Amino acid sequence: MVATTEVAIAVLASAVYGMVIGALPGLTATMATALLVPVTFYLSPIAAMATIITSSAMAIFSGDIPGALMRIPGTPASAAYTDEAYALTRKGQAELALGAALWFSAIGGIVGTVCLMVMAPALAEIALSFSTYEYFWLSFLGLMCATLVARSSPIKAIAAALLGLLVACVGIENPGGVPRFTFGSTDLLGGIEALPALVGVFAVSEIMRAMNSAPPPPIPNRRFGSILAGQWELTRRYQKQMWRGNVIGVLIGALPGAGADMAAWVAYATSKRFSKEREKFGTGHPEGLVESGAANNSALAGGWVPALLFGIPGDTITAIAIGVLYMKGLNPGPTLFTEKASSMYALYIIFILANLLMIPLGIMMIRASRQVLRAPRSAAMPLILLLCAVGAFAIGNNLFSVLLVAAFGVIGWIMERNGYPVAALVLGVVMGTMVEQNLVSSLIKSDGEILPFFERPVSSVLAVLTITALLWPAGVWALRRLQPAQAAR
Repeated sequence: MVATTEVAIAVLASAVYGMVIGALPGLTATMATALLVPVTFYLSPIAAMATIITSSAMAIFSGDIPGALMRIPGTPASAAYTDEAYALTRKGQAELALGAALWFSAIGGIVGTVCLMVMAPALAEIALSFSTYEYFWLSFLGLMCATLVARSSPIKAIAAALLGLLVACVGIENPGGVPRFTFGSTDLLGGIEALPALVGVFAVSEIMRAMNSAPPPPIPNRRFGSILAGQWELTRRYQKQMWRGNVIGVLIGALPGAGADMAAWVAYATSKRFSKEREKFGTGHPEGLVESGAANNSALAGGWVPALLFGIPGDTITAIAIGVLYMKGLNPGPTLFTEKASSMYALYIIFILANLLMIPLGIMMIRASRQVLRAPRSAAMPLILLLCAVGAFAIGNNLFSVLLVAAFGVIGWIMERNGYPVAALVLGVVMGTMVEQNLVSSLIKSDGEILPFFERPVSSVLAVLTITALLWPAGVWALRRLQPAQAAR
C-alpha cells in the first residue's frame, strides 16, 4: 500500500513543501496542513494521509531554521528555544544548533511513532480520563512554565504572561458569549489569534531592533561544515534529557488540545529546572535544544493517539487530519484498528519514512538557508517584514491581521527594551482560552466549589506542580532578600 508511485510522489512533494513553509516566518505547520486539504480530494486515502503526516513533521522541524539563524521562529513549536539556538549561532556554532534540531527532531518523531504503535490504547485511555479539572491545571502549568524559562526576573515573566492572558480575553469567544475589549470593532469580535502575536513580537520587533541599534558583529562568511558532526556525542552526553523529552512529548501530545508547542515549552522548562548547568541556559547551551527538540516532534506523533482511536484532535494539525480521515472513509475509532488494520500499518510506515527522510532533506534545507547568513540585515529585514505581512494576511484574509502584527511588533520591542520576556506574552495568548474555558466549565460542574479541583488524584498532583511554579518567583525573591541579611550579620 505504501510502495506505490502515487504515495512516493506524495511523500516527497509534501516533504519539500513542508520544509519550505515551516522555514518561512509567519507560515505555520497548521497552515501548511490546511492548504493541503484541497489537494487530498484527488488522492487515494493512504497518499492523502501521507501528505498530512509528512508535511507537518517537516514543517515542525524547519521552523527551527529561521529561529537559529535570525531569532525568528518559523512555527510556534520553535519559540521555546529560539533564543538558545540563536545564541549558539552568534557563537559560531550554527551547525551544532541546526544539527541538534534536525537529529533530535527525527529521533523524537520515530520514538513518538513507536509509542503510537505500541501504547496507543493506554495513552488514549489516560487522555480520556482527564476532566476539565485536569485540563485547567495542565494549561495553567503550561502557562507557569514562562516563569521557569525566563532569563529575566520571574516577576516580569508573570507580568508578561498576564498581559498575554488579557489579550486572550478579547472577543466574543468566551463561555459567556459576551463581547470583551472589542471597543465596538467587528474585527475584534473573533478575538486575537496567537499567530499575529507570535509573528509580531518575534519578527517585527527584531526588525525594529535592527533599525534602532548598531549592526551586530558579522557572522563569518563561510560554508556550513558537517551538519550532524557532534550529534552522536550530544546523544551520549544528554541521553537522559533526550528520553525525558520524548516521554514529555508523547504524553502531552496525547492530551487533546495540548500540541507540540506546549510540549516544547514544558520540555525546555524541565531541562532548565533539572540541569546541573542551569546558569548556561540562554547563552547557547545545547542541553535545552536536545530535550525540547525531541519533545516537539514526538508530541506530533502523540497527538495522533486520541485522533485515531477516538476522533479527538490532539492539536490543530490532527483536527484537520480527522476531517481528511472521515472524507477518505477511514473513520476514527477502535474499529479502525480491526477493520482497517492494513491502513493503520501503512500510516505507521509513513510516519517512520517521513522522519527518516527528514534527515537528508533537512541537511539540504539547512545548506540552502546558509544564504541567510550572507544577506545584509538592510536587505533581509524588509524581505522578512514582507513575509510577515503576507503570512498575517493569509491568516484571516484581511488587513486587520497585518495591523495586529505591527501592533504586537511595537509591544514586543517595548517589552524587550524593558526586560520583559516576549515568549511569556505569547504563551499567555496561546494558553489563555484553554485556561479560561476549563476553569469556567469546572466551576459550573462543581457549583462554584473549589475543593473538587484538588480531589481527583491526577488533578491534585498537577495542582501541586502548578502552585509550586506560581510561588517559585516569591521563593526566589525571599532567598535573595535573606542572603544579604545573613551576609550582613
